Amino acid sequence: MSVRDTLNQIEELVASSSHMWFTDRILINENDLIHLVEELRQELPLELERADQIMRERDTLILSAQQEADNIIKQAQQQAAQMVDENDLVVTAREKSQTVLHQAQQQEQEIIERTKQNARELQDNADRYANQVFDQLIAHVTNTFHGVQQAEAGLEQARQILMQAKAQMNQQAAAQAYAQSQPPAYNAES
Repeated sequence: MSVRDTLNQIEELVASSSHMWFTDRILINENDLIHLVEELRQELPLELERADQIMRERDTLILSAQQEADNIIKQAQQQAAQMVDENDLVVTAREKSQTVLHQAQQQEQEIIERTKQNARELQDNADRYANQVFDQLIAHVTNTFHGVQQAEAGLEQARQILMQAKAQMNQQAAAQAYAQSQPPAYNAES
């Protein structure tokens, strides 16, 4: 029987006992009460030992639970710190990537602008060079044309001179031929 059961029986014994008239006293069977008290004496040390053991186990469990809770809290704090660090790293990395991206876009824009400017300058230089070449070619063709015209005029003049020279030569030849075909003239003095 447990201590609780024994105490319940003692309580029933007291409650079911006869009251003495006009007093607060009751009549209890002495043997029943002694028997129940004896049971208490036997069970109480065992119950107290069980209670001490339960208390020790409870203290051990509480200590173990407290240590586990401390470990969990410590791990949670470490994980939180790591997450904060990782979050800081992510934020820093994002900020750096945004900065690098912005710089790359600016550099890209500058390179595009420089390339366009260089292309415009090259186009302008090529156009100027082509115009210079065309101007020189036109001047050369014009000079050549004037030279050809002058040469043509000179050739015409040379042709005219040659024709005159031919005509004079033909006249002289005809005059000589005529003179040779005529009998010699008599000299009256002879």
